Amino acid sequence: NTTSAEKKSLRPAATMCGRDDDCYLTRDEVKYLFICFGVVAVVVLLAVLLAAFVYLRHVTITVEDASLTRFDLLTSPVTGIAYNLSLTLKVRNPNWAMSMKNVEPFVAAYRFDGQQFDRVQIAATGDKHPAGATRVYHLTSSSQGAFVSLGSAGEQEYKKESKTGTFDVEVALTRKVSYTARYTKCKIEAVCPLKLQLVKPDSTTVVFQKVKCKLQKAEKNC
Repeated sequence: NTTSAEKKSLRPAATMCGRDDDCYLTRDEVKYLFICFGVVAVVVLLAVLLAAFVYLRHVTITVEDASLTRFDLLTSPVTGIAYNLSLTLKVRNPNWAMSMKNVEPFVAAYRFDGQQFDRVQIAATGDKHPAGATRVYHLTSSSQGAFVSLGSAGEQEYKKESKTGTFDVEVALTRKVSYTARYTKCKIEAVCPLKLQLVKPDSTTVVFQKVKCKLQKAEKNC
């Protein structure tokens, strides 16, 4: 008589599929698997396209560096500001599949005490910004007397800030772009508040703290 342990040891470890065994998928089962794989592939593809071309991520803009070497208020014959300003802008397009193209010029308006005293072009109409790329713009602007409508309150603010040698200058950015595979044209507006220490020719270099520009609320579908 064989013991239970011996009987257990006599059992086959596994059942091997032979030619006569029913271990193969039927044609209908294979067809079903292919359909399942196809559905999954379509869902994944739609998710990728949705992430790439439907969901729009907004640009990020920072002022990496800025230098003010002149900022004089002129009162005759009209109120104006004589200035020398240079700055470095960094603009990142976070959309990995959509490039941007300017449909209007990319411009920067300089303001003091809420009043614009100059406006410069950063990039022309038709300029392209590749998908996922970061563009750096170096701007150098000056004027011997750019007109500005400050009023008495603005002039008082200038006198106050000139005593410290640090001026609050606002850079307002505006551009209108089209995106790859999207019909809607989007307007991008941002404001960069800068606190600039006036640098005299004989003074040491002033360290500038990077400023992140604040994007204005985007239009619908942008």
